[in-house]
Amino acid sequence: MSIRFIAILAMLFLSSNALAQWTLVNDESTVSYVSIKKSKVGEVNYFKELNGTIERNGKLSVDIDLGSVETNVPIRNERMKSMFFEVASFPKANISASLDPETLAGMDIGETYKDSITFDLSLHGVSKERDADVRVVKLAQNRILAMSLNPIIVNADQYNLAEGIEKLREVVSLPSISTAVPVTFSLVFKQQ
Repeated sequence: MSIRFIAILAMLFLSSNALAQWTLVNDESTVSYVSIKKSKVGEVNYFKELNGTIERNGKLSVDIDLGSVETNVPIRNERMKSMFFEVASFPKANISASLDPETLAGMDIGETYKDSITFDLSLHGVSKERDADVRVVKLAQNRILAMSLNPIIVNADQYNLAEGIEKLREVVSLPSISTAVPVTFSLVFKQQ
């Protein structure tokens, strides 16, 4: 075998490895939001179960298990699942987007890049395109972090969730619960 042939094989192996699929690391990832009640009380909530991948072509998909919502109050968790998210009918939310696979493959450890992306949020039977400013950091040879630079405002009215907010408000006798919530994410992916 010639040295040139070995070099070509090595380049092919390295480039295909660099573009290999990435899998979300649930224990190191978060999707959180802030709910606001009585016009002045904010509470941070998050989801404990996330599942996702970035495919070789850069297609990102993240499933959020809505039944894993954590509000730090057990009865509120149950109400969020049954009255707001209606997890029996809508167990998951999904985020899908496209990232540049060559940029991901070409990043050095510690390197960061910012991007404005359009993504699709599917929630409660409704899919809508949204925009987000994101930062991607290469943490290690086989790990990247993708995070929102700014909160993404999700309005319950756009996803047929306003009725659920009204049910929650009535059950706990609150004067108001905001229908717009800021959402942030920090997602760690490990290369397979």
